[in-house]
Amino acid sequence: MSKVGQFLAAWLALISASCGYRFAATDTVLPKTVRTISIPAFNNLTTRYKLTDQLPDIISREFITRTRYRVVSDPNTADAVLRGAIINYSFNPTIFDQLTGRAAFAELHVTLADTLTERATGKVLFSRPNFEVRETYQITPTAPQYFEESDPALKRAGQQVARSIVSAVLENF
Repeated sequence: MSKVGQFLAAWLALISASCGYRFAATDTVLPKTVRTISIPAFNNLTTRYKLTDQLPDIISREFITRTRYRVVSDPNTADAVLRGAIINYSFNPTIFDQLTGRAAFAELHVTLADTLTERATGKVLFSRPNFEVRETYQITPTAPQYFEESDPALKRAGQQVARSIVSAVLENF
């Protein structure tokens, strides 16, 4: 190999080694002692019940698919516990049908708080006290075809929350 070829090979090796890429979920800020996480039911300070029922399951699936952590049901046997609370839920029509005057689109807005705590030490590993999620959805304006779309919108919001929480825990945001 010529000196130019050797130089290019060395330069490429140096550049690729220092480019900053790394495999996702392999370099987290969580202590090495954390191998299991428990996600108990979230507290609910609102009148909307379905999101608190869905969130622990959705977040658990996100941890299982994206991380090396095992999710356990009993907080007393977990290395870390993720607790949360739904603080606020609101539903607001955003666009109205000009012919009927009924809402055609609506936005749901959910505010929640979540904290990941190391069970053995009580140390807070991650906390987001005021996390907001918005989801816009369409409402069928005619009565015979009316279909309540808020439940699927809540599920999408839950998936958005799960992705965000797991990413934030892994990247320490």
